[in-house]
Amino acid sequence: MWDLARRAKDLVSCSEGKLMRKPLASRRGSKRELLRIEGRAVEVTMRLNPRARRLIVKVHPSTGEVTVVAPSQRALDRALDFARGETPWIARQLARIPQPIRLVPGARIPFQGIERTVLRGERGNGPVWQDEAGNLRVSGREEFVPRRVLDFLKREARKALEVRSREYALLLGTKPSHIAVRDTASRWGSCSASRSISYSWRLILAPAFVFDYVVAHEVAHLRELNHGPRFWKLVRSLVPDIDAPQVWLRKNGAALHRYAARKQA
Repeated sequence: MWDLARRAKDLVSCSEGKLMRKPLASRRGSKRELLRIEGRAVEVTMRLNPRARRLIVKVHPSTGEVTVVAPSQRALDRALDFARGETPWIARQLARIPQPIRLVPGARIPFQGIERTVLRGERGNGPVWQDEAGNLRVSGREEFVPRRVLDFLKREARKALEVRSREYALLLGTKPSHIAVRDTASRWGSCSASRSISYSWRLILAPAFVFDYVVAHEVAHLRELNHGPRFWKLVRSLVPDIDAPQVWLRKNGAALHRYAARKQA
């Protein structure tokens, strides 16, 4: 899926990316610094993760948060130098981040791949509901609208992902041990060796053929925890056309990260 992690490269020195001032914060296994990237100060968070295999720099596709993951304390100590050497790549990723769209009245958002408008409403079957035209109606005070819409989208995502996952798993004669829904930045889904599947709630924004493909991909991992020929055969047994959703995600996946309940810095 869409992974923003970069391979470690040889550290290089450059005028861009120089240290701005003393650390913003520091705690065991985590610290923050400011770097100058293309004339502006960018906060970089450095975190220790013993499961990491190398130094990795990531840029969150919706918030622009820059993170460097280090596999050891020794690597953490040189994480800032690594980020400094990656400033051209970081700048390119930051330039690609689309303008955020807040979930306020009047906002147009894709729900199950179909553009809907967020509108105020009186009372319905809950804080958020779909009217006859399919638009999202939200009751209550205006300042509560973004959070209520976000909660609605996450609930709908969880329900749909659980149903489709269990349907596909049944077809493959298997069953997930757990299904989680999160707001992940670099993956639309993942499956662990313990048979636990995790998804991004933002899949509820995508068209059905994309939604189904991601679910089929992760459920197939319950049988084949790899990307070999047998794995892809399982995926195609559930969704015969895998090319169209893959292309759609490459072209449109980043845009699904625009939607936010809060104003982003």
